[in-house]
Amino acid sequence: MLESYVTPILMSYVNRYIKNLKPSDLQLSLWGGDVVLSKLELKLDVLEQELKLPFTFLSGHIHELRIHVPWTKLGSEPVVITINTMECILKLKDDTQDDHESCGSSSTNRSTTTESIKSLAKTRRIQQVTSADPDLPPGYVQSLIRRVVNNVNIVVNNLILKYVEDDIVLSVNITSAECYTVDEFWDRAFMDILAPELVLRKVINFSDCTVCLDKRNASGKIEFYQDPLLYKCSFCTRLHFTYDNLNSKIPSIIKIQALVESLKLSITDQQLPMLIRIIQLGIALYYGEICSYKDTEVEETSSTAKDTSIIQMAGAESETGIQGQHAAQYQNADTQQQLQQQDGDDGQGWVSWAWSLVPALVSYSEEGDETYEIDENGMKINCPRSSAPKDPVVSVGFYCTKATVTFKLTEMQMESSYYSPQKVKSKEVLCWEQEGTTVEVLMMGELFFDCQMGFVGCKALCLKGIMGVKDFEETTNRSETEACFFSCGESLNSKGLTYLTNSLFDYRSPENNGVRAEFILDAAQHKETYTEIAGVQRFGAFYMDYLYTMECSSGKGSVQQQDVSLNKNEDLGSVHEMSTKRLVVGPMEVRLDSSSVHRVLKMVACGLDHEYEPYSKPISETVDESRTLPSQEEVAALEEYIPTRLTCITVLKTTITITLAEFNLLDNLLPIILGQKNSTPVLNAPHFHPLRPLPALRIQVDKVSLEHSVPMYAGQLVPAVSSLNQPSDNLLHNCYAHCYVKIFGFQAGLTSLDSGGSFCPPAPVIPPFSTAFYGKLLRLPSYWVKRPFVPTTECIFELPSLTLQATRAQTLLLQTILQSWTHNTGASVSLPVDEALLKDIFRPLGVKSQNPLPTLEGSIQNVELKYCSTSLVKCVSGTMGSIKACAKAPGRSDGMKEKLIPLIQGPSDTRELHKSKWLNESRKPVSLFAPDLITFTIQIPQQMDSYHNSENRT
Repeated sequence: MLESYVTPILMSYVNRYIKNLKPSDLQLSLWGGDVVLSKLELKLDVLEQELKLPFTFLSGHIHELRIHVPWTKLGSEPVVITINTMECILKLKDDTQDDHESCGSSSTNRSTTTESIKSLAKTRRIQQVTSADPDLPPGYVQSLIRRVVNNVNIVVNNLILKYVEDDIVLSVNITSAECYTVDEFWDRAFMDILAPELVLRKVINFSDCTVCLDKRNASGKIEFYQDPLLYKCSFCTRLHFTYDNLNSKIPSIIKIQALVESLKLSITDQQLPMLIRIIQLGIALYYGEICSYKDTEVEETSSTAKDTSIIQMAGAESETGIQGQHAAQYQNADTQQQLQQQDGDDGQGWVSWAWSLVPALVSYSEEGDETYEIDENGMKINCPRSSAPKDPVVSVGFYCTKATVTFKLTEMQMESSYYSPQKVKSKEVLCWEQEGTTVEVLMMGELFFDCQMGFVGCKALCLKGIMGVKDFEETTNRSETEACFFSCGESLNSKGLTYLTNSLFDYRSPENNGVRAEFILDAAQHKETYTEIAGVQRFGAFYMDYLYTMECSSGKGSVQQQDVSLNKNEDLGSVHEMSTKRLVVGPMEVRLDSSSVHRVLKMVACGLDHEYEPYSKPISETVDESRTLPSQEEVAALEEYIPTRLTCITVLKTTITITLAEFNLLDNLLPIILGQKNSTPVLNAPHFHPLRPLPALRIQVDKVSLEHSVPMYAGQLVPAVSSLNQPSDNLLHNCYAHCYVKIFGFQAGLTSLDSGGSFCPPAPVIPPFSTAFYGKLLRLPSYWVKRPFVPTTECIFELPSLTLQATRAQTLLLQTILQSWTHNTGASVSLPVDEALLKDIFRPLGVKSQNPLPTLEGSIQNVELKYCSTSLVKCVSGTMGSIKACAKAPGRSDGMKEKLIPLIQGPSDTRELHKSKWLNESRKPVSLFAPDLITFTIQIPQQMDSYHNSENRT
């Protein structure tokens, strides 16, 4: 009796994605309890059609598939599905590929597969009606099947995925992956969804995950295998499903989170361009710049792909709100198991397909989407379709305790024998260490999407030598303090496990204490809760929050997803969208010395050393002369609300130390970075001796704040506003990209690194000051050619005050530091700096000089510069409130007071210029309301060709 219920469920998955299976043979094997299938070929066209990704499968096969069904203990032991050696090879779809033909063949196969499953389901229903077991009480069958489905164990041994493109071969090999059901303590158990908790927990363990990135030649072969990007990494994934009731088709809350204790990445100079290429592919897919497959919905909503592509994939549903092709449907009491079919031909993407793997009951009907039940006499009873369920709340998280990224340089080595193959030897030169990494995504359909990212602490280290200079080889015995050139945040020992807060790996989280979790899905409440201060307190080094929300213009928050999507496509004014990105960087220290600068620039040069074509070419601006004028209702809607993208970046206390260049080989790196061929041979310096004391320029900034806003749909907004005769200031303001930059507490001074690896207190050169900058840039300026009085660019710079002060010794040392970087000294170590010069600058604490050196000081106040350009003219204007330059003769120990000798000062009261005391006194402006010292305006006419040509066309 139970075979008639369980067999169709298992066969539906197997027969749908595997070729050349005979349902009768598979059915007999399942009834025997175990089935073993060897050398199986996957239905690649079905996978391509359902995944809806711009990739095509070159091959896909399973070496062995085992299914174990414990028929006598179905209520206490799980069904185990084991896959041994599964391999798939993918590539990016070719634009010339005939998608209609491929889709047609795929549809044919899908239809054949569906019909076979329908036939099998029909046979099972007939057998079910005619051979009902009186020993099984009503409701027992569906309860038992639900328990079986919820406890299926899936084991995959040796999973191999490969992606090929141009000369890139990316392969992922997972030795073992296992998915099983667990209890409330996350231990393996046989569980069921029971009231009042209504929760199902699962765990997926991945063992020995290895990722390789290699380069193949023109014949498609890999000549030299690179070091793996990731070698034998294991991690655990916890899944937590919360249902509203036992009859729910899909969970109302889905929480999927993975934890990695140690993540060690290795990147060689040959792998770096290929890795950047893979990252660019992901960005191009996110922004919809690659769309080989034909999808009318994607084409219609291409303008909204930048902010909603991930949301649409993650929350996409059909009109009925059913997620995927197979959904759970449980009926109670006197009826037999209800069988229904969700037509999968209009699937919404890979996530909808993935819903088939969520614990659900696979069922089919005979006629399309019609839902019915079978009574005791075998007659069909039509049932009304249930209302569309609301979008589930999906929370996805990734957590890493410690991550390490090592950059390596490779070189070829010949074996002793002439016929021996060449080998690649790699040398570690740069290392990035990061602790407490968190990536969390929270989404609910298309209405809400939030991504938060952060980490507790990080640092960058120099390893071994670079470009022939053995500065950090084992023989130099340099300390880790000198090797570290970047540090930010705190360590996990002092911060604790704050990065796991409210995750499934946090024992204090609601899910681990039997409490239903609550999520903030309101934009205003989200901003109040997840502030910059809260982000810094949780992480410390870096925090990012990306929030995208969509709501109806009527102000109702609970709207159906499909209604919002339709309104958004028809009229932008009916839907209010908002996109906000906030980034906070904690206190950090950066040291730019010869070792770190050469390593970073070498990595940049290696990343640019490729000949890959970009995935998308920039679209030239073409003015649509036939565009229609917007109606009054559309203008009123734009006046009410225009969606924008806002980015806020805050950098807290930062210290940057620029040391004297101990060696300078920038002439070998800068031409490569600038796109020029490097003909200068690399110089070798086998003997490297650190220069101590090492003078340096230290820059400190208390806070840097940046805000950038841009219209979300400039391609639709600008043509509409530019066609108006007299657009309002509000509409014009939203046609620009705006940028605000504020710098607080900027100061600079000279310091020196001693032999112990510590810096002495800095001698001030620039006292603390603050400044601000504002700029705006017109979007799609070609639409405004006929309006020459509309500014295309406008910038404002404000500087309340700035003071520079330095002695002659400090000036000479600054000049020496500058020349060490601008003048190529080769690989030889820079000449030592005169010790007397350093003694004049850096005095021991508590020791006063007998003859202090005079100081030259200059200051300016109330500086404001403006720049504005139109299609007719460029204009620069500015004002300077005051300027002052003087020489200070500091007081001495014998009682002489400090003398001030003015050189330049303005504005100044010169009425007592003829008196001798005028030279010895410090003068101030007569009043704060005194006129500015300098006011200027410069206008440069532009070429009028384009303007006259536009007039001639009209």
